[in-house]
Amino acid sequence: MLHLKSTLTAALLGATALGIAAPAAFAQDLRIALQSDADVLDPDQSRTFVGRIVYASLCDKLVDITPELEIIPQLATGWTWAEDGASVTLQLREGVVFHDGTPFNAEAVAANIDRSQTLEESRRKSELSSITGTEVLGDYEIKLNLKGPDATLLAQLADRAGMMVSPTAAAAAGADFGLNPVCSGPFSFGERVAQDRIVLNRFADYWNADAINFDSVTFLPIPDTTVRLANLQSGDIHILERLAATDLAQARADDGIDVQSAVSLGYQGITINIANGEKGDNPWGNDARLRQALSLAIDREAINQVVFEGAFAPGNQPFPPNSPWYDTDHPVPARDVDKAKALLAEAGFPDGIDLEVQVPNTTVPLQLMQVVQAMAAEAGINITITSKEFATLLADQSAGDYQASQIGWSGRVDPDGNIHQFMTTDGGINDSKYSNPQVDELLNAARTSNDTAERKAKYDAARDILAVDMPIVYLYHQTWIWALDADIAGFTPYPDGMIRLEGVTLEQ
Repeated sequence: MLHLKSTLTAALLGATALGIAAPAAFAQDLRIALQSDADVLDPDQSRTFVGRIVYASLCDKLVDITPELEIIPQLATGWTWAEDGASVTLQLREGVVFHDGTPFNAEAVAANIDRSQTLEESRRKSELSSITGTEVLGDYEIKLNLKGPDATLLAQLADRAGMMVSPTAAAAAGADFGLNPVCSGPFSFGERVAQDRIVLNRFADYWNADAINFDSVTFLPIPDTTVRLANLQSGDIHILERLAATDLAQARADDGIDVQSAVSLGYQGITINIANGEKGDNPWGNDARLRQALSLAIDREAINQVVFEGAFAPGNQPFPPNSPWYDTDHPVPARDVDKAKALLAEAGFPDGIDLEVQVPNTTVPLQLMQVVQAMAAEAGINITITSKEFATLLADQSAGDYQASQIGWSGRVDPDGNIHQFMTTDGGINDSKYSNPQVDELLNAARTSNDTAERKAKYDAARDILAVDMPIVYLYHQTWIWALDADIAGFTPYPDGMIRLEGVTLEQ
């Protein structure tokens, strides 16, 4: 495959030889390799990490974050909280239009919040559950009324719950909106070929168009890490998201590649089906001792060294050990095969037990689960690995068509985003269908206080329960690693793992 720059140079030389004047500028297509394909491109329905990367170019949000995790304006230019915390009033950016020409205003925000709360397929309901209603105070001012103080709300609006879609397009398409998404970001939807590409085109009427330097951006799902890196080295792609830690040394040794990184906010683990349909009604779903045994059979530090070259952090909670929300009363446990065997015997399985774990069909998750499989076998847990395309895995997990699933979460600015929707009874991404009234009460209460110490106490108390019930066996916290063409300039790594293209350029 020819390097893109070599191809362009040859074209220039050919044009010169023929006496044809070369154009002053080329239409630039930025090509980004994703670890997997995105799911449905509807902010209310989607849940994949790579989908959020696409949204960073497609759908602006009410607010955004800085690399230091501060909440900053995007479509909302300012906000004012009521003294009692029971409402927040947003001032909105003027002169913004959606890709179909529909104006962005307070009525559009109200329609978006209503859709997120009422669309049957919406996964944002629990994220916006504190909002009881909206009041349009003017064309560019809206008041969100709340059940009570909600310390998490702005952080929710910094992600998919705050992504604004065209009310006109959404009303016309209903649940099929993701087939032709219409937002207000720097790029509009062009085409999608499943498992092959998603193409976005520069939106000329974008409110911050001067910061955008590409005519299009193409997202290419390439599950194999080795192939992704080879495509970067050949010039067929310009940015690679999630470089494998095992490829880090090779990438750093290549003068044509720039490596950037940021510690993530999220985690990776094994979600166990507790009560999601018939497949949750089995020993693994019914007896927490088996889940505890699996956790004890795993050497998390060994995984970090063997699979990730020591680049990540072992984990056993939704928050990484360097987070102020980490519960130090529950440190990462040491591996204890004898105790794991004892728990299996106590649960009635002295001769061992089988477990089927579905895994994304990408390189790193498969390597990870092969190591876990070998460790678990020593304790008498016989793991069968079922590899699936990631969107299929998510669909099966949502439907309860799984026993256990190796999956993670990219993390959110507020701690609520890493735990509430996974562990509360009606949580939007509670695919295990785990339910504990005490956990519900604690996590709901943690949302209503702006006192960090008070919130921390609630999360710690919930962690005391979850460390026993263990619907998710947490494994590690990753570092986002990007590999870029060395001619890319202006790229800023963010802890949320997103690729923001404002100010990014590619020299030719």
